Amino acid sequence: MALNFEPSWLEVLHDEFDKPYMQKLREFLKQEQASGQTTYPKNAEIFNAFWKTPFKDLKVVIIGQDPYHGPNQAHGLSFSVQKGIIPPPSLKNIYKELATDIPGFTTPNHGDLTEWAEQGVLLLNATLTVSAGNPASHQKKGWEEFTDMVIKTISERKEGIVFILWGAFAQAKAELIDQKKHFIIRSPHPSPFSADRGFFGSKPFSKTNAILVKEGKKPIDWQIH
Repeated sequence: MALNFEPSWLEVLHDEFDKPYMQKLREFLKQEQASGQTTYPKNAEIFNAFWKTPFKDLKVVIIGQDPYHGPNQAHGLSFSVQKGIIPPPSLKNIYKELATDIPGFTTPNHGDLTEWAEQGVLLLNATLTVSAGNPASHQKKGWEEFTDMVIKTISERKEGIVFILWGAFAQAKAELIDQKKHFIIRSPHPSPFSADRGFFGSKPFSKTNAILVKEGKKPIDWQIH
């Protein structure tokens, strides 16, 4: 498990990596892989979100639950898949909402959201690894303790961050966020099971940009090229 973090993250999170839960998590991943189990994303990309979005540049946090569990999908950014992979249903629905929310948005032919990450959008899954073909298989192994600490650290050390919380799982993380200092945008999850119940029409992307502009920050260019 390579600690591929941009240096400004290491400054604020360095104490976490020697804690017992993180050592157990490393051992769990080693054992999974030593037994022949394929895990996603590949080790070098587990912390991709923390490499692509430096702590010092952070503006927005989008919280997901688990990495995708199919071949060549997950690459360490929530909701994102690698180029060449058909966007999954939730991401297709995100693109549908963008097309009605952001004037001129055109649906890209891939699902790689790295361009968002590079503009300060932390695409954070609560669990950062998964076993191939076995969704939720790495939940309650220690990742949630780490990612909850990430959310708390952002809440304590930053100001004016926009947290986009889709669905009940992400919305439960609101208790970790100081809502006097930060902004929360809530809606149902973009999954096909819930998108029609309030995700479509919720306009999270234009709302986020309106907040950023009001805070004196550059808005996000949501168009994926």
